[in-house]
Amino acid sequence: MNTHKTRLLNNQLLLFMGAMILANMGGNMYGPLLPLYLKSLNASVVQVGLFFTLAQVIPLALQILGGWISDTLGRLRSIALGSLAGLISYVGLILAPTWQWVLLGEGLSAVTRSLVGPSFGAFIAENSTEETRARVFGITDTLFMVVSVLGPPLGGWIADQYGFRAMLLAAAAFYAGATLIRVWMARAARYQASAPAGALSLSSLRTNLGLAFGMITAGGLVTWILITDGVRDVAYALSFNLMPIYLDDFGGLSIQQIGWLESIFGMAMMAVTIPAGWLADRKGERLGIAVGFALQFLALVVFLRASGFWGYGLVWMLLGVGVGLMSPAYNSLISKAVPENVRGTAFGLFSTSLGLFSLPAPAVGARLWERFGARTPFTLTALLCLLAVVPAWRKFKLPLGHSAQEGPTSSPLQLEGAEGS
Repeated sequence: MNTHKTRLLNNQLLLFMGAMILANMGGNMYGPLLPLYLKSLNASVVQVGLFFTLAQVIPLALQILGGWISDTLGRLRSIALGSLAGLISYVGLILAPTWQWVLLGEGLSAVTRSLVGPSFGAFIAENSTEETRARVFGITDTLFMVVSVLGPPLGGWIADQYGFRAMLLAAAAFYAGATLIRVWMARAARYQASAPAGALSLSSLRTNLGLAFGMITAGGLVTWILITDGVRDVAYALSFNLMPIYLDDFGGLSIQQIGWLESIFGMAMMAVTIPAGWLADRKGERLGIAVGFALQFLALVVFLRASGFWGYGLVWMLLGVGVGLMSPAYNSLISKAVPENVRGTAFGLFSTSLGLFSLPAPAVGARLWERFGARTPFTLTALLCLLAVVPAWRKFKLPLGHSAQEGPTSSPLQLEGAEGS
């Protein structure tokens, strides 16, 4: 009997995750503080909401193309192309004289996310087995959350001590290191037999879009996933971009303390993603997703009553546990349901559908803040998270014996694509 056990993460996947950590270390240094950067450039709350609404438009146009490029050219090559655009985006962020000019940098960053995002979960799925899929996603999620533990407090400290632009320069340095690794991996993939050898053409785009659209609109489970995740996207977009401003104006926290809250979130998520992956493999994906929604509702209820750093720290811990329970389950479900040859296109098309739902939400949340009070968008977000628990529990079930196959005959299920940079 062969008792040798294959490692859950192979060498290529470990190097891939190392590059993802470097890239998103930079993104997490400035991302949670971006509303405060806009505020330092004289943007009002309403203008911050408008900024994040406009920033979502470009990904809507590019996500489907990014997924198709991933399916055709390969995951690693798509990520390398996105990384080159990401480097240029930092130039726009650093040199922006006004908040409106920051949109230029975010527009290029959207190109990056559109090329990297659909490839992230697909590459991990293709380097794991279906029996261990959720555990692999749990481990990679745990590794990935290093960026949330270290990035925000580091970014907050640099911004406090030296200013936002110095922090953005440091973030760009991390991203440059990731880009070098990704370009090297993409070049190496050209000589591997497993690398796709497709050509970009309108006919291949039409074929992939037809298959992906057919999966997403077939009804049943996919419809409930689309609705539920759409509700979640709207809920988050209504208020989460405004959280740093709320903590600054009403919570009395410093930029560095706001960064530490993101670190608490990352540590809480790291603590549960591996057990959450094991749970999804053993008991099915819907349990972690439903409990995750419920914990996020509870976190927002506490948020509305919290005060002081440790009060908000409890909120971010609950949010981290909730998201940590959901993430491996979501990724496992989609990877089992979507055939490999259109997985990137399906991720992109699904993300575009969700983005259309949530497109006006940041601007609406800012208007609710101005008209009815700062707590209003957070209250609405909490209610929407609670609303999502029931369909997640009742509808998020794969058929018995299901296994995704290549081609149009596989089960028409979809979920959200992983987002990376």
